[in-house]
Amino acid sequence: QVQLIESGGGSVQAGGSLRLSCSASGGTFSSYMMGWFRRAPGKEREFVAAISGSGHSIQYADSVKGRFTISRDNAKNTVYLQMNSLKPEDTAVYSCAADVQRGWGTPRVLKEYDFWGQGTQVTVSS
Repeated sequence: QVQLIESGGGSVQAGGSLRLSCSASGGTFSSYMMGWFRRAPGKEREFVAAISGSGHSIQYADSVKGRFTISRDNAKNTVYLQMNSLKPEDTAVYSCAADVQRGWGTPRVLKEYDFWGQGTQVTVSS
């Protein structure tokens, strides 16, 4: 069983920055892929970014590429999402997810992930 706890959400103005953290407990953190997803009001959950267990493979959604950076610290069992140049359309609940079956797979596929955090709210005002 893996537990994921997100932190770092909040309210910022457009153009601002936030750094989300996701702390994991259980399992061997360095062996599994981690992803960030978000769900805006009235919309379906969408892929944001993912990173392999080793940290060597990374993928981003086109909408955040160049503005967001995903990273991980396997010594701290934590994955991060640095969000810069935030836009009002980035407003959503952000959740981290763990795919404990593999170090890297098809990161955009929601059902590939086995465990999910409770989410943290990010609100960007114009």
